[in-house]
Amino acid sequence: MTDDQRSAGAPTLEDVARAAGVSRATVSRVVNGVRNVDPVIQEAVRQAVSVTGYTPNRAARSLVTRRADAIALVVSGAGVEPEAARGDSGTETSGEEDGGSGGSGSFTAQVFADPFFGRVVTGVVDYLRPRGMHPVLMFADTSRAREEVVAYLRQGSADGALVVSTHAEDRLPALIADAGLPAVLFARPARPVPVSYVDLAHQDGARLAAEHLLGRGCRRIATISGPLDVPAGEARLTGFRDTMARHGHPYIPIAEGQFTQESGESAMERLLAEHPDLDGVFAANDLMALGACHVLREQGRSIPGDVAVVGFDDSSAALACRPPLTTVRQPVEGMAAEMTRLLLDRLARPDGPVTSVIFEPELVVRGSA
Repeated sequence: MTDDQRSAGAPTLEDVARAAGVSRATVSRVVNGVRNVDPVIQEAVRQAVSVTGYTPNRAARSLVTRRADAIALVVSGAGVEPEAARGDSGTETSGEEDGGSGGSGSFTAQVFADPFFGRVVTGVVDYLRPRGMHPVLMFADTSRAREEVVAYLRQGSADGALVVSTHAEDRLPALIADAGLPAVLFARPARPVPVSYVDLAHQDGARLAAEHLLGRGCRRIATISGPLDVPAGEARLTGFRDTMARHGHPYIPIAEGQFTQESGESAMERLLAEHPDLDGVFAANDLMALGACHVLREQGRSIPGDVAVVGFDDSSAALACRPPLTTVRQPVEGMAAEMTRLLLDRLARPDGPVTSVIFEPELVVRGSA
């Protein structure tokens, strides 16, 4: 092959070897991450790769490394299947297993409507990109979908899984653990499983919210909790109630929400109907706080003059709120990056211990309280 013919096609290992002054086998070892190569030679090969514009053939590389260089980012839920797809016993039927549009479509829509998930994706992608790895987004909202995730991992289509679970009854973490597959969870699982996870000190965050409302002089305070079958929802409520009790407020009106703006609106309407004189509200996430603020304005309540509002997460919804929302910051991007780091460490050291990393919350004061 002539130089002109070579330059017309994609650069090859031979081109890199020629530019680096080493053998093709040495280039292959560097490209495939073999460790026992002299650092000076590694640098020469990397420079040659940059000069030639060589791009490794991922399929061929996976045959050598037995790695897919891809990570499954799984958003998993349970209990969202249509009731019509269940038999009298409550077990799932073939209609649900086909992933009907009612369950799957609504679950996917909920995921993309929540700014939390976008922040998770940002943290994962930003960590993986410089390492030459890619996330594969998967949804596991039915039993069949969960089985497909496990099969996908067993087949080696992805090297491991980052799992964001949205329901306490989700079976996927246990299925992955039972299969011995590498995975890390975002948030402590509702039921103990031997899988590493990252989480936030949710009770401490709720304490910050309670202390801030009390510090403003609020005395008739209510809360819009998250779903209480989700560990984060339960922990935030527990932390808020405990802090209020420590300050002499043994009873706090509660309206349960579902971490959506619509549920925040409904909860705020209920609280105002039952406690029209309330002067402070803690909503367990920003979307519900945004909904609460809409209802308060509609009913002629000034924020924070009549009712102070504190949210949780410090998501884009906090800045979309009017006035901008005082909230408890959850560093989701950093947590997602740490989750990814833990998984890559697990892949490098399969026999390493299961671990957890707990992040600290921070109060961000804006105009709503």
